[in-house]
Amino acid sequence: MSQPMRQPANKPNPAKASEGPRVIAENRRARFDYFIEERYEAGLVLEGWEVKALRAGKAQITEAYVFLRNGEVFLTGAHLSPLKTTSTHVIAEPTRTRKLLLNKREISHLVGAVERKGFTIVPLELYWERGKAKLRIGLAKGKQQHDKRTTEKERDWARDKARLLRRG
Repeated sequence: MSQPMRQPANKPNPAKASEGPRVIAENRRARFDYFIEERYEAGLVLEGWEVKALRAGKAQITEAYVFLRNGEVFLTGAHLSPLKTTSTHVIAEPTRTRKLLLNKREISHLVGAVERKGFTIVPLELYWERGKAKLRIGLAKGKQQHDKRTTEKERDWARDKARLLRRG
């Protein structure tokens, strides 16, 4: 009788490693309000209690925005709720400004796009990648109100398409 093959205890599970990045928080509003032209992946400078809060999924980036100052990139308005088990000697500030880590070339490209071309930088999603918290940011142009509305023609086509799929 043959025994099933087992992975050795010290080897990582290949099925688990191939899963993609685990999303912590997503800013769906950004895709509705902006045309996303380019995307960048940025690291975050975090304190210990913030990492624990992210692991517990206590993050919100819908109110957050990214700004540039002195050749550095910062995230402000992101809300990381501190856990009840946070140390008593640490004063947890949930909406503090956090520095983003990008290459110099990426930062200079962002500065040029924001200052000369009128783009804005919006946070899109916060996720884990290989044990590190990453923030996907997007270089975006704002949508006008008429860009957001679906036309009557589009709604009619969606209704007809759903009707055809139900029949067919």
